[in-house]
Amino acid sequence: MRRFVFILGTIILSLGFYGCNDDDGVNFHFAALEVVAAELPESFDLNGQYQITVTYFRPDDCTFFEGFDVVQEDTTIRNVIVVGSVITNRECAEKAEEVEATFNFVVLHDQDYLFRFWQGQDENGEPQYLEIEVPVN
Repeated sequence: MRRFVFILGTIILSLGFYGCNDDDGVNFHFAALEVVAAELPESFDLNGQYQITVTYFRPDDCTFFEGFDVVQEDTTIRNVIVVGSVITNRECAEKAEEVEATFNFVVLHDQDYLFRFWQGQDENGEPQYLEIEVPVN
């Protein structure tokens, strides 16, 4: 009986590992999504927390919102990129839709903030940004 349980356990374990084997490789990649617009308050209060709404472009039904990459370039300069995942192993229908997403921001400095939202690249491959400056009270 022990031998039967051992063989059965080995078969189940082997099938489990076989199910995890992905011969096709990774079926998605991350991509920066173009920002269309951003809504920020007219001013910030020091130590205040604000919800920032960003409208981005979703090109097809294989592209999904994953979050934001907010990079502090300088004390009060923030580069904001909308991050999406793109499924690569299926046919994609064009969506061409604008979608909103939000993130929270805490004001830690008493200087004006400059937000630079990534909008894509120009014909020379240089990044283009929507820049919005917000004063701090």
